Amino acid sequence: MIQVSPKAADKVRNLLQEPEQAGKSYLRISVLSGGCSGLSYRMDFEAEPLPEDQRFEEHGVRLLCDKKSLVYLIGTELDFSDGLNGKGFHFNNPNAARSCACGESFSL
Repeated sequence: MIQVSPKAADKVRNLLQEPEQAGKSYLRISVLSGGCSGLSYRMDFEAEPLPEDQRFEEHGVRLLCDKKSLVYLIGTELDFSDGLNGKGFHFNNPNAARSCACGESFSL
């Protein structure tokens, strides 16, 4: 399961209200090859799930994740910070052996 902090959920709900996201109601979280540590996180908004998607909902946010990415993301919490030391979404992934300094990529 992927968890969403209350602060991240608020930010996602606000982003979904923007005009360019019209008709979209899901946040897709996935893992791709690349980044300075080998694997990188990706977030997109989607209108509909694919048949093979795993679905989660927390704090009113509907999440989608493909099965391949879920292997890397089980137990991960999506958080959001708007502080001086780093603004944006952050993945707290217990499966990551190491992460890059920017937090956008990781390795197992």
